[in-house]
Amino acid sequence: FRGVAGASNGMDRVQGDHMGMLATVINGLALQSALEDAGLPTRLQTAIKINEVAEPFIRRKAMRHLEKGRVVIFGGGTGNPYFTTDSAAVLRAIEIEADVILKGTRVDGIYTADPEKDK
Repeated sequence: FRGVAGASNGMDRVQGDHMGMLATVINGLALQSALEDAGLPTRLQTAIKINEVAEPFIRRKAMRHLEKGRVVIFGGGTGNPYFTTDSAAVLRAIEIEADVILKGTRVDGIYTADPEKDK
């Protein structure tokens, strides 16, 4: 769900963005389940507090998980409306000193080129 899409249909933009943040947490839980089924230890951290299903984002804790070989999944965007999930991905990547960001949007697989441009 994209808050900006909801706003174009008359929904309050901030409420729509909050719905989008929750959707990213749901996606994070699904990714966590798939990775753990493959034998990878994971932690889900979110920018919004949902203590029953994920840890709150704490940079030092995320770094410690990475040092221990865990995959850290970030959900909830930045926790602020009006910021895209792409912004959140870049922000978290900078915070944890990531070497790469992998992004999958509107695609059904892994490609060697942009599937919208190279058909």
